[in-house]
Amino acid sequence: MALHDPNPQVSDYLAGTHQLFIDGAWQDASSGETFEVHDPATGRCIARVAEGRAADIDRAVAAARRAFDERRWHGLPPERRADILWKLAELFEREARTLAEIDVADNGMPIAFAEWMVGSTIAQLKYYAGMITKVTGRNVSPSIASDAVPMHAYTSVEPVGVAGIIIPWNGPIGTLIIKLAPALAAGCCVVVKPAELTPLSALYAANLMNEAGVPPGVVNIVPGFGKDAGQSLVDHADVDKISFTGSTETGKAIVRSAAANLKRVTLELGGKSPVIVFDDADPDIAIPGAAMGIFANTGQVCFAGSRLFVQKKSYDKVVAGISDFAKSLTIGKGMDPASQIGPLISAGQRDKVASYLETGVREGAEIVTGGSTHGDHGFFVQPTVFANVDASMRIVKEEIFGPVLVATPVDDMDDLVRMANDTRYGLGAGIYTTSVNKAHLVAQKLRAGNVWINGYGVMHAAMPFGGFRESGWGRENGLEGISAFQETKSVFITLNENDRA
Repeated sequence: MALHDPNPQVSDYLAGTHQLFIDGAWQDASSGETFEVHDPATGRCIARVAEGRAADIDRAVAAARRAFDERRWHGLPPERRADILWKLAELFEREARTLAEIDVADNGMPIAFAEWMVGSTIAQLKYYAGMITKVTGRNVSPSIASDAVPMHAYTSVEPVGVAGIIIPWNGPIGTLIIKLAPALAAGCCVVVKPAELTPLSALYAANLMNEAGVPPGVVNIVPGFGKDAGQSLVDHADVDKISFTGSTETGKAIVRSAAANLKRVTLELGGKSPVIVFDDADPDIAIPGAAMGIFANTGQVCFAGSRLFVQKKSYDKVVAGISDFAKSLTIGKGMDPASQIGPLISAGQRDKVASYLETGVREGAEIVTGGSTHGDHGFFVQPTVFANVDASMRIVKEEIFGPVLVATPVDDMDDLVRMANDTRYGLGAGIYTTSVNKAHLVAQKLRAGNVWINGYGVMHAAMPFGGFRESGWGRENGLEGISAFQETKSVFITLNENDRA
């Protein structure tokens, strides 16, 4: 149960059984059942969590609906709500190291990556705290003015209602706040279903929400499994909106379920993102950038740059450079400050990635480096680079969600763009070049929601994030992020010119 160099505060938090957070209070699951949370670096149980099921989702949704109907949150003055969200950001700053270590405990990510993620959540909270007082409608009267029928018309922007938030295991605190901050800024009340593999930081954050002054029922957190708690949240008639991050196949199932009452849906799904390196790229930037585009967080990133395309003149040098970079990475427990690559999330995910490695070899791809699991304990896999691949191979077509890169030489610009776009996904893409003209031309042609030039994976609260095609619906972050939790109402008022009293 111990972590590497454990923080006593984190060790104390992990001990015991964690309850559900409903209507501002800690509650046991209706069934009394709990489930184990494991450290991916060792496979050992580090905590037990109450297992929310359909009955608990019903309680949480009812609490959120009461809070919304009683206007406990969106009925507060905007300045007051902004103050509370800003206070929550300050509490996240105070607890930043603890939140990071909790995510390391149940996700396994390196502590430096976890601290970066917590920093991004603080920026998210502050960004949307500032946006609360900027939500306005429009006066449309001049556009519809008529001498025959005097009219005043305006739009009102309102919260969508009760939002169900379903977050994944690959970035627990980050994916929570990227959804929760705009939902609260919009005035919604929410029910959060964290991933069963990584529920601990969301539950810890609930205490901070209480301390910040978020009213009871506005945020409810119900850990549980997707087939029960998650499905019940998606199916619930009193939920107006679902925001989901996870696999494309689960996203499609959510769409089918949401059709029952046409609840609003935002989906941030999978990817098989291309990274393009031109001959004129600076190798000191392109090689480590492309490497960490796939190896960061052990490749467990939805927009990971898993398909590498390099102009033929530079292909051998770039592939060798990335392979050497991969070999230099230290694999180990997340709390070891020397670690740069942590474990995969579970034994199942490790075995899935290992199966893809075997499939790649069987299909004729060449392993340049890596290619196997690592160590006798935990769920580690070596950073791996494949060469001699073609577009028909499963390792090229399918999302692996692990530290596996497939490299392809290419010269013709049209072929390069065609091959980069030859995927059912469209979440991210990277371009490395010193030509501004080339960068913009290729960026225009790539079918992806996010394009990074001479860098990879940069995100900011002000910049919308989301994907084309089967990488999802809608956008998070920026103005688009809050709009996803809002409805617009049009109001028409017929004026009476004879009413002069």
